[in-house]
Amino acid sequence: MGVVYLVRHGQASFGAADYDQLSETGVAQARVLGETLRSRLPRADAVVTGTLVRHRQTADACLAALKCDVPQRRSKGFDEFDMDEIIVRHEPRYEDRTLLMQDIAGATEPRRAFQALFTEAVARWVGGGFDDEYTEPWPVFRDRCIRAMDELIRELGASKNALVFTSGGPITAICQDLLRIPDEHAFRLNTALANCGVTKVVYSERTRFLSTMNEHGFFEGTQRALLTYR
Repeated sequence: MGVVYLVRHGQASFGAADYDQLSETGVAQARVLGETLRSRLPRADAVVTGTLVRHRQTADACLAALKCDVPQRRSKGFDEFDMDEIIVRHEPRYEDRTLLMQDIAGATEPRRAFQALFTEAVARWVGGGFDDEYTEPWPVFRDRCIRAMDELIRELGASKNALVFTSGGPITAICQDLLRIPDEHAFRLNTALANCGVTKVVYSERTRFLSTMNEHGFFEGTQRALLTYR
């Protein structure tokens, strides 16, 4: 049996001008993950990342702590959906990003306010009633992520291990497919995904199954301050 470990990126820079950068917490999360993997991952036959900066930064910090020198390969198939577009299609006035940031910053609980907006925007995207308005409608995104997973497993061959550094959206799409969850419930998975959480997919020539999802116990106890979800 082979294994693909899907790693959600570390905490990005929420509220900053450039979200696509790890925060200090995000870098620390990736290092702790790498240290944790030393005792359980005897080798990595392949390392794949999406093309976003936060994917690569998570991989770099994790692999340095893991002491793994396997070359990284980029794959757009594991990139996140366009969150900015999805929010603007839901609320057109947020095409002015400054206005969005002002509204979120002015909320009593900015992270909760953004999560509520994000949930509504994603529900519209996944709902299927406005597919013609999106550059990448939900079915196209979902199929792109599943295809990236299929291609990786095919390239790996039998009994190999791969680390994939990606985002919550692709992990959600892949888990939805494996668990046969209806579209309208898929993003319930997404809201539970911790930064640097690990989802383990086991595969063989005949089948594949979800072994564990969103494993993040290494951030409990003395490392609890590193447990984040956005």
